[in-house]
Amino acid sequence: MLKSVIFDLDNTLIDFMTMKRVSCDAAISAMIGAGLNVSKEKATKELFALYDKHGLEEKTIFQKFLKKVARKIDYEILASGIVAYRRVRSGFLEPYPHVGRVLFELKQRGIKLAIVSDAPRLKAWIRLVSMKINHLFDVVVTFEDTKKLKPSNEPFIVAFNKLKLKPHECLMVGDRPERDIEGAKKLGMVTCFARYGNPKARSSEADYEINDIKELLEIIE
Repeated sequence: MLKSVIFDLDNTLIDFMTMKRVSCDAAISAMIGAGLNVSKEKATKELFALYDKHGLEEKTIFQKFLKKVARKIDYEILASGIVAYRRVRSGFLEPYPHVGRVLFELKQRGIKLAIVSDAPRLKAWIRLVSMKINHLFDVVVTFEDTKKLKPSNEPFIVAFNKLKLKPHECLMVGDRPERDIEGAKKLGMVTCFARYGNPKARSSEADYEINDIKELLEIIE
């Protein structure tokens, strides 16, 4: 019997990549408006190449970007980009459709809810609080708790210990087959691939696949 649902955060509860693309588009436009001499197309390509290299949570990404495309950091241009990015990001932090209702219904059924995310602790909590769903989770495990990324066993084991449950009593929901699903399956968890967060993935090898988070309610039944 399933007693807990453990969620990934980005692209599972929040449409993280759309938020990232829209925020970066605003930042690039603002930097060009402030005097950065580069085409928007080239700037976008270079910025996301840097994200691929350094990770989507890289704190100094715009500094690295300016060094790459302009060979120096102009702080007026940098500030323009950061302000535009933060303004758009703060207005975009919304959960996928039906997330709030599904989480509330699971809580009503006595299901324990948890997060296992590779995101930094503060950023994960900011996203949860911004979406006004932070109070619904019994356990939140982030990168700082183990310093290990999924599919490592350690983040999952921390969640099991805090929930006081066995792996087979937990359902893992995530959008990354190679991290969320693989990591959970090797520990004996039931797995669910959130295809709506990663529609281009070919095969997840999960026990379940969903195209809308509301489908979870049928799985739990």
